[in-house]
Amino acid sequence: MAAESPAQTVQRLFPLLAEGDSAGAAALFADSVDFSIPHPPGIPWVPEVDSADGMRAFFDLLQTHVQAKEFDLRQILTDGDDVVLIGRMVSEVRKTGRDIDTAFALHTTVRDGRITRYHLYEDTYAVAQAYFGD
Repeated sequence: MAAESPAQTVQRLFPLLAEGDSAGAAALFADSVDFSIPHPPGIPWVPEVDSADGMRAFFDLLQTHVQAKEFDLRQILTDGDDVVLIGRMVSEVRKTGRDIDTAFALHTTVRDGRITRYHLYEDTYAVAQAYFGD
């Protein structure tokens, strides 16, 4: 049986997150993870992360603070171990009831069947507006 491609590995992440399976999602990550999500100060769902356990904590925090509403994956670009996903997502901030509606790019790297990089780029102004208000 052929090994799973990096893109296939990364795409397994989203159904697990949709089901709220933080442990299953974190199991896709390596022991050491290069994590980055630029965000406004004070956003409570973006911790310091450097491991699979940290990814689980991140996914748990995300579910506590944000309710996913729409996820539209529009393009997947691959180059060796690197996979970049481009799309749009809408999530509701539970504290405020406001939506974050943003395009995103997620740059991941998969080595030996595990995700080693998770860099998410999104509209940080939209995140701040939804969490902090005007």
